[in-house]
Amino acid sequence: MNTPALQAKAASARDLPGPEFSRSADDLPVARVGDLVFAMVSGRDGQHFLVSAWRVARPLSELKRDDFYSHHGAVADEAEFQARMFEQAEYSRELRALARPTVRMNCSTPWGPSQGATVYAEGIVSHTTAGHGGFKLCNECNVKIHPMLRCAGGWYEEDTAWAAIALAYPNLFTGYERKCADRTIRDSWPDAWEAIFGRPLAPGESHEKDRRAFEREHAGDWIVISALRSEQHAGITEVIATIGGLRATDEERRYLVPRDEYEVGRFCFVIDPARHAAYDGPSSFINWQARVTSP
Repeated sequence: MNTPALQAKAASARDLPGPEFSRSADDLPVARVGDLVFAMVSGRDGQHFLVSAWRVARPLSELKRDDFYSHHGAVADEAEFQARMFEQAEYSRELRALARPTVRMNCSTPWGPSQGATVYAEGIVSHTTAGHGGFKLCNECNVKIHPMLRCAGGWYEEDTAWAAIALAYPNLFTGYERKCADRTIRDSWPDAWEAIFGRPLAPGESHEKDRRAFEREHAGDWIVISALRSEQHAGITEVIATIGGLRATDEERRYLVPRDEYEVGRFCFVIDPARHAAYDGPSSFINWQARVTSP
């Protein structure tokens, strides 16, 4: 399943009351939760990211940035880093209590031959393969999935579809997993979430619903579908835009946007004709070069 923390290698080897915090040898905030070590590292523009490694036995104070190899998304600050560590520790305790057995099953899945299986309950099994994975539910278990989220064959891939199982069988999942499942359903299937819980999702509560609202609001605007740094104009981003951001159209325009202004945001960059200059000069786009230079 695709959850923000480390689900593949849970902290199961140590019986810890909570996370252990310290500073690394290069002064990074670090923590240990069971067999996992975490660090908060700096990125561009003041951003921070959560990284981790598995079964690193050295003291936290001796670790350095190069010891961490897995990436788990953005973290706002050290306070959020610590909160994530307490959440990870609680997840690990709940996971141990669930005691999900792992077995070998010789079977095919939509993602290839099963290379390992975790039994959540009779008739509910999670499979891993060489490239992907997901759940298989027997017919009796599958009918309990909400009809708006149900997969007819009983196969639920691990990125998003798995969330329907956590919603139908909450006792088989940790609190952290249930929270991730709720977020996944709101983001991917807002209509189903609203039908199940009987209330509309407000702006900011669903990525998919916000995307639809953005597209309705800007259906008549020029929206960028491609961008690159201009080779002809210093400090400028050359962009290609279409009405509504449609790609299956022959009506395209180019604009010049100041580089420090070009921020895509959650969805797409919307051209402001009052600020961004329409452009028909020499292009940095290969597919536009012939059009511009032809008689």
